[in-house]
Order: sequence, then structure tokens, then C-alpha cells
Amino acid sequence: MATGRRGFVAGVAAGVVLGVGMSVAVALAVSSGSVVTAAVAVPQSAAPAQSSSKVVFENARVRVKDAIFAPGVKNAMHTHELAHVGVIIQGGTLVFKYPDGKSETMELAQGGAGFRDANVTHEAFNPGKTPVRVIEVELK
Repeated sequence: MATGRRGFVAGVAAGVVLGVGMSVAVALAVSSGSVVTAAVAVPQSAAPAQSSSKVVFENARVRVKDAIFAPGVKNAMHTHELAHVGVIIQGGTLVFKYPDGKSETMELAQGGAGFRDANVTHEAFNPGKTPVRVIEVELK
């Protein structure tokens, strides 16, 4: 899906800008006494048996999720209701399948970032041998 790939590549710059903005927002939240939750790193040697996605920070403007795509696991078809930036913490390959039958294979490099519009429906599969981990920053 060319649009998704272009959006992902174009989102690298947006991810960097948003990452800097999130750092400032977290610093401001800490200085104002707000509660900030930090994500815990998953060692590469600890391959989870199933994928997971958990909210690690949320306020009125963003929701931040720590998503782990376990090796050999197909995630169920789902819709992302919010536009989001993904920052790749642990890279690898993900195969996305869409309701229209099309598929897209993406090589995700550690430290990279990308953008997806709201209302994207897909399932994700990690064909690799190690987990792929992405921090997803959903824009409200």
C-alpha cells in the first residue's frame, strides 16, 4: 500500500518533532506535579508468548501506548480510531493485512518513526524470531 509507506516515511520527521515535544511535555508535567508513568524496556532475549499493547501515559491531548508484537503471532484485525506516530524501540519486520485483502511488509529500523492516519483497519503479523516494540503516540 503505497500511501501507507509514504505516510510512514514522511512520519519520521513528524515523529522526531513529536518526540521532542513529548520530552518537553513530560518535563513540564513533572515540574507541575503531574503523574508520569515510564515504560519498562523489554530485553531482546525475553520474547513474549503473545503481543500486547498497554497505555503508559495519557492526558487530554495524547495517549501513549507501548506495543509489543510477539514473534510468530498474528494480531486480530482492529481499527486505530486516532491518528498516531509510532517510534520504533526494537526493530524488525511487520506484515500488515487490510480488509480489502491487500498486504504490506514493513522493515522497521530501531530508532525510526512513522505516522498513520485515523481510522486505519489492519491486522499485524511479526514473521521474525524476536519481538518488535513500538511506542505509539495517539493524537486526540
